Amino acid sequence: MSEKNVKKPESRDELIKRLTEAAKKEIEARSILTGRIAKPTISGTAKILGVHRDTLYSWLKEFNVDFKEIAENVILTITPDSVGRVEKPTYLIGEALVGDGAEVAHVDILIGDKNGPVGEAFAHGLSSLSMGHTPLLAVIRPNLPPKPHTLLVPKVTVKSLEDANKIFGPVQAAVAKAVADAVEEGIIPRDKIDDWVIICSAFVHPEAKDYRKLYHYNYGATKLAIRRALSGYPSLEKVFYEKDRATHPIMGFKVPRLWRPPYLQISLDIPDLEKTKKVIAQIPRSDRIILEAGTPLIKRYGTKVISDLREVAKDIFIIADLKTLDVGKVEVDIAYEETADGVIAAGLAPKETLDAFIYEARRLGIYAAIDMLNVENPIDKLKSLKELPDIVIIHRGIDQETGKTIGLELIQELKKTFEGKKFLVAVAGGIIPETAKEALEKGADIIIVGRYITQSKDVERAVREFLELTPEMREDIDLYRVHVE
Repeated sequence: MSEKNVKKPESRDELIKRLTEAAKKEIEARSILTGRIAKPTISGTAKILGVHRDTLYSWLKEFNVDFKEIAENVILTITPDSVGRVEKPTYLIGEALVGDGAEVAHVDILIGDKNGPVGEAFAHGLSSLSMGHTPLLAVIRPNLPPKPHTLLVPKVTVKSLEDANKIFGPVQAAVAKAVADAVEEGIIPRDKIDDWVIICSAFVHPEAKDYRKLYHYNYGATKLAIRRALSGYPSLEKVFYEKDRATHPIMGFKVPRLWRPPYLQISLDIPDLEKTKKVIAQIPRSDRIILEAGTPLIKRYGTKVISDLREVAKDIFIIADLKTLDVGKVEVDIAYEETADGVIAAGLAPKETLDAFIYEARRLGIYAAIDMLNVENPIDKLKSLKELPDIVIIHRGIDQETGKTIGLELIQELKKTFEGKKFLVAVAGGIIPETAKEALEKGADIIIVGRYITQSKDVERAVREFLELTPEMREDIDLYRVHVE
């Protein structure tokens, strides 16, 4: 309706009535998209009335009507239950990577109702062309698109006719055929083919040559992405299970987190980089291992030694034993720049230093550990802090070692005192397999071992002695994984 055909209200009551009806319609329309009650706006209400907002402003002024008051009254007449009954438009997301080499296929899928956000994006994409990324309808052959209609969007800039032929040939056909087969196989409900549209963003490598592989891989990726979108893949449990185990193929390494104790932390205290690298080379592969860039090593080479260790330990969690006593934030930043996964401060440091240390580590997304060596009352020290660290280390210094286990009773005391808080307890100081087993039985999450491993004539054997202590330590995360995707 054009504005020239809209009759001006003859009275204040008539304007209020028309405003109320239009505002209700606007709320209903916006609720379909958001699933919640949204306040009406002057612009939206004017659009429903079929007038320009400036015209509506003039009416409000002339008849002395407060739009805010109208909007609030309308909101009061609508209940959350009424919004809950509004059917939300379908909005599904899927992704899949299939194949290898230059012909590898990676697709991202959006599936949704024509009258929802996906439909709006579909129309916008089809009508707003971009140089090098021209969207096109997928077709099984010329003049035969599948249903639901599918918009194919190239991810990589099309720079030549050769690039265009790949998109307008095997990839276009593969995506269309996958959609048609998904309907035939019941993956996409047949009663939705005229209500839904699909947007498929596809990666095509400029060096891809084999049209058969391009078709083969893009068909498989599209079909898998559709199936995943319709099934709600991945589940939250799947994400949590995989996030610290997965290795991105292009990145080439994984970044572990410490969510599944117990762990064996190997303290690399030998102040010789080459000897340290040789020790690392002999350590058996295990998801239960943490490497500690020891204080003597860091004092000799600086925190840059962490980056040097990455040359032989790119997948392993590395924590830097800074023994920070002052300028907590600065020391965290320095270690972070060298890719440390965690940092250790001395529990003897002032409360303010430890607070800054923990805050900065959390801000940067790495672990903060506090070493309680020579701290008279670790529990009181922890209670004084704004936040608990990620790791609390019960530590007996080398010069204090007597061969007896001391301080292990503190493990349960810590966990009981801070019940409900998420932190790990580590035990250090002359640890051998016998004392390690006792510590694990008392609830230790991390066993820190130095000389028993690093000075052993058989490093691998020494490490395995600790990895054999419990069933959990023996279990590698990837040991029983089967490739099913």
